[in-house]
Amino acid sequence: MNTAAPRPVVVIGPMGAGKSSVGRRVAKALGVPFTDTDRMIAREHGPIPRLFAERGEPVFRELEAAAVRRAVETGGVVSLGGGAVMHAATRAAITGAHVVLLTVSAEAVAPRILGSDRPLIATGGIAAWQAILDERAPTYDRLADLVLDTSRRPMSRVAEDVVAWVRRGGPTHGDASSPTTTDEGAP
Repeated sequence: MNTAAPRPVVVIGPMGAGKSSVGRRVAKALGVPFTDTDRMIAREHGPIPRLFAERGEPVFRELEAAAVRRAVETGGVVSLGGGAVMHAATRAAITGAHVVLLTVSAEAVAPRILGSDRPLIATGGIAAWQAILDERAPTYDRLADLVLDTSRRPMSRVAEDVVAWVRRGGPTHGDASSPTTTDEGAP
């Protein structure tokens, strides 16, 4: 990665939080490339549900870590799959990036994800989503430089907040004791 280039923006969070939608909008507003690592993996290796079924989650996570590393090296805005940050190589790959955590309530996410082909919630629905979130939340929180809730806000507004934060230079973990949190519009 060119050290003179702006730091990449990495969007993390649970399934259905709007990472791809927000990431795409942020990249467009900033005039930088956008990479959705789930789409990148599917393009290179086939559908993610099939990868999980045929090769298992550990193999998928290795493929995902490699995709994240390449995407971050390319720069711009990178949207990660919900579980990507649970892999040490992925966490290492995003070190130094602006990390944006998108959060969402179970009530708001239900209509976004139910009926989808997401392998980790295929049989357990919202209860499975919540259990996965509970497991991942400490890692999300530890990595986040900025936290935005998408439960009741249009994705366009969330993206505008990210763009404004990046243009201000966004704090790094070393600059602040805790991430910047914006949950405007949340109850």
